[in-house]
Amino acid sequence: MNRIDKSAQICDDVVLGNDIVIGKNVYIDHRVIIRDHVTIGDNCTIGANCILGEYQADFYNNRTNGIHPLIIGHDSVIRSGSIIYGDTNIGHHFMTGHNVTIREKTEIGNYCSIGTLSDIQGYCCIGNYVRMHSNVHVGQATHIEDFVWIFPYVVFTNDPTPPSTVLNGVKVKKFAVVCTSCVLLPGVTIEEDSLVAAGAVVTKDVHQYEVVGGNPAKVISDVRKIKNHVTGKPVYPWRYTFKKYMPWEDSDYNTWIQKLMDEIGKEKGE
Repeated sequence: MNRIDKSAQICDDVVLGNDIVIGKNVYIDHRVIIRDHVTIGDNCTIGANCILGEYQADFYNNRTNGIHPLIIGHDSVIRSGSIIYGDTNIGHHFMTGHNVTIREKTEIGNYCSIGTLSDIQGYCCIGNYVRMHSNVHVGQATHIEDFVWIFPYVVFTNDPTPPSTVLNGVKVKKFAVVCTSCVLLPGVTIEEDSLVAAGAVVTKDVHQYEVVGGNPAKVISDVRKIKNHVTGKPVYPWRYTFKKYMPWEDSDYNTWIQKLMDEIGKEKGE
């Protein structure tokens, strides 16, 4: 049985499966397909021609859809043409560009953005406040922590001896930045507050504060030495100089983190 809030607006030619939950003030545009076991949180917008809860491999054995829940958190925007598979859990305030593909067994946190034509191949874990631009390919077993920036045309690989059945995913730690057209080879770790320069081919781990570039990527600087070309002031770590889209947008990082620690202390009764 489907549970669809009366305030939801569903346009023409939308196909609804079974065991669907659609929250308050949801807008579903024309020609959307929502398959079985999909939950859409309050205030979400689903663009035209999206498929939510797409079939997985087991469907093609007997053309019967298994139980593969998809959860999309509240206040999310899924733009037209995007396809999201089941067995996926997406947090609130999520946003895609157009024609994004997210395959099964993907976990995505809150306040994340995935750009147009990006492809997440499933079995991935993506943290909170991750900003991923257009045309990014994320191979299976990738792990991306909170507050990471991924710019266009980045490729995350996972097979050390292709073709094989080995999956050795890339790990990207908090506050790291991966610039345009980088290739990250299987198993590498990009540590916190590091920066991978445009076009780099990363074959080994990148340590904290390192700037790496080239093919193969080598250490070329320390992020703390990089200065704004206009003001001459340090740029990195970027959380102290940049706030758009971030939870400290109305103040600054130090104020936000102190408030967060105070709230945690109160919850613990300290």
